[in-house]
Amino acid sequence: MNSLILSNIYRFIGLVLLQGLVFQSIGTGWEGFPYLYVIVFPIFIFLLPLRTPLPLVILLGFVAGIFVDFFYDTLGLHASAAVFTAYARTFVLKILEPRGGYNVNLNPNVQYLGIRWFFQYSAILMFLHLFFYFSVEAFTFVFILDILKKTIISFVVSMLFVAIFQMIFNPRE
Repeated sequence: MNSLILSNIYRFIGLVLLQGLVFQSIGTGWEGFPYLYVIVFPIFIFLLPLRTPLPLVILLGFVAGIFVDFFYDTLGLHASAAVFTAYARTFVLKILEPRGGYNVNLNPNVQYLGIRWFFQYSAILMFLHLFFYFSVEAFTFVFILDILKKTIISFVVSMLFVAIFQMIFNPRE
């Protein structure tokens, strides 16, 4: 099997298990501070190869979200946010496309596209993911202040973990 496929499978399994077994307890265990949620599994969607077709990215986002939903017992909440993120990924890539275009054989990561580009890309997608997630969770904009608080606080912490992930693993494929 291709090493690119294997590395994405390992990344998928690792991030979903990390989200479900480690970070799930952070969001539910802090009743005194209900705005902190650490969401890391969208990193899998961020780092999919550029040549991955949109329907496959959406399907993989759905599968990742459903597996996370099993851990959280949320019945499609994470899946819907992951599908939204997977769909938005195409538009964010077009907005941030370098002048010379992308080398479609690469992954969108720090090594190939630079730290500034990667953190703009991942920050936009993470913010969209979290805002969508908390909006669907509340299911009304009456709680827009709570949605924004959860989004901003969770965004800062989740982006910290995105940076740590990039520094530790520095995925090359």
